[in-house]
Amino acid sequence: MPKNSPPVAIIRPARLASIDALRGFDMLMISGGGTFIALLGGKTGLTWVDAVAAQFEHPAWDGFAFYDFIFPLFLFLAGTSLPFSLNSGLARGFTKSALLRKVAKRMLVLILLGILFKNAPVDIFDPAHIRYGSVLGRIGLGTFLAAVLYLNFSRNQRLFVALGVLLTYFLALKFIPVPGYGAGDLSFEGNLAGWFDRTFMPGRLLQKTYDELALFTQLPAACLVIFGSLAGDTLRDDITSAAKLRQLLLSGAIGIVAGLLWNFVFPINKHLWSSSFIMLTAGLAFCSLALFYWIIDVLGFVRWSFFFRVIGMNSLVMYLANRFIDFGETSRLLFSGIYGHLAADWHGVFNALGGLLVAWLFLYFLWRKKVFVKV
Repeated sequence: MPKNSPPVAIIRPARLASIDALRGFDMLMISGGGTFIALLGGKTGLTWVDAVAAQFEHPAWDGFAFYDFIFPLFLFLAGTSLPFSLNSGLARGFTKSALLRKVAKRMLVLILLGILFKNAPVDIFDPAHIRYGSVLGRIGLGTFLAAVLYLNFSRNQRLFVALGVLLTYFLALKFIPVPGYGAGDLSFEGNLAGWFDRTFMPGRLLQKTYDELALFTQLPAACLVIFGSLAGDTLRDDITSAAKLRQLLLSGAIGIVAGLLWNFVFPINKHLWSSSFIMLTAGLAFCSLALFYWIIDVLGFVRWSFFFRVIGMNSLVMYLANRFIDFGETSRLLFSGIYGHLAADWHGVFNALGGLLVAWLFLYFLWRKKVFVKV
């Protein structure tokens, strides 16, 4: 390089505050926010509050509530971040195989953390009673599968793979007979996913005969990460913000309509991760991302999202801390002298709110110290 040549700048896409904010909102709901809202039910005398609180209870089997959308949204956002991280790695000179090794290591760490989360204290000498399915494991597996596809297939090919998996999953549950139940039984006892996991999944299942985080439902769940990667591609495209919003909203509308129509033959069911459920939640995720992107990154209204971004930039810490740190007890010690003067029915509500406040202040401390834990 000539002596007086200007330095070559490596241009990387700016970090989108909207992704961090939406991830933070989602993790807040996972880690106590949803519980706080559910606890408000039946206490205020306001019909609309009771209606909102009812949306934070999972249906027993078929059906849909807003709370069912929370974990699928996190999977979707894991996929949305993939194009940014993988392309950044490629720009820094990593080979595709090196990037996949990094993603594979991340997957293994998340699987191990998930096992610890679900089983602590873990009795490693009794593996038959360990629950191996977990939220973190599902994120790790889904991200790895989506990364393999992202580095080897085009955008359209990845879309067709995801749709093909959802169609195959539907046909399998409808037409492959389950011993003792026959084909097409979508009940808790008789569905193919439950039979497969009872037969082949090591360890214990959550409900003894079924576990929605076990092996078979991993396939449709991974499609949410793939759809998220398509949204990430849209956000990275060299097109106007208005065009990005149109694409996100169109994808969202198609997903919602497809999910609602598919529901007539394959009911929306979070426990089964039914194909209709995946399409509906993917559609809602596209629309949610479009809303946050429009408000924060397009219109520039960023300050209000700070509360959520503090969580979103340390979402793994928030998730694990709520398992291993008793924020509820800390809240009781700090605030029960205040809320203890209220009616007893409200104690749980304000204790939950206090726990969220303490957890957020913990993350804020990490943010101030610029400590961001990534796997």
